[in-house]
Amino acid sequence: QVTLEESGGGLVQDGGSLRLSCVGSGRTFSIYAMGWFRQAPGKGREFVSAISWSGRSTYYADSVKGRFTISRDNAKNTVNLLMNSLKPEDTAVYYCAASSHGVGRQGYEYSYWGQGTPVTVSS
Repeated sequence: QVTLEESGGGLVQDGGSLRLSCVGSGRTFSIYAMGWFRQAPGKGREFVSAISWSGRSTYYADSVKGRFTISRDNAKNTVNLLMNSLKPEDTAVYYCAASSHGVGRQGYEYSYWGQGTPVTVSS
């Protein structure tokens, strides 16, 4: 069992940057692959990025590749998403999620979810 809490969302201008953080509870945080998903108003949930339990493998959606960077610090039970060159189409609620079954791009592969943090990119 793990509880996740995101932070770092907010309002930023087109081209700006934000750093999202997700803190997990529990001493077993390091065994989980972690992912970031987002949901824009009126749209379905979308995969953004994921990282293996060790941090050695990372994955990105094509729409964010080269702009977003995922990282984790297992000693601090934290996974981060650095978002650069933000665009209005990045506006969404961002969720972190934990998977005990390895890294995946589908929401159903993740068992635990945070409450989300909103990101708004103004043009």
